[in-house]
Amino acid sequence: MTVIGDIARLVRSKNAGPFSLTFDVMFDSPESYRRVLASRVLTKAVFAQLYGVDVKDVQFFECTDALAIKISIPRPYPQGSREDGDSYGGQQHAPLVEIELPD
Repeated sequence: MTVIGDIARLVRSKNAGPFSLTFDVMFDSPESYRRVLASRVLTKAVFAQLYGVDVKDVQFFECTDALAIKISIPRPYPQGSREDGDSYGGQQHAPLVEIELPD
């Protein structure tokens, strides 16, 4: 079993302002990048389901020249609010690392 975390060079999340989070999945090789895209395990719909947001609120970018996938979503709570448990947004990427790829 291969997961995204096994073949990605970097999987991270971070703030994209006080009301948005952004996620980056970056690869070392075009083959790994294309494998993830072709597998369809990481799409707007999959991301929306994984993070409990409406698919219309998911911004999904394939950055072929950078061998990267970038996704942005609204934060569940505004940054710094009492309910916000991750002010910098740096802990939100964990579910992406464990997404399984078909063989």
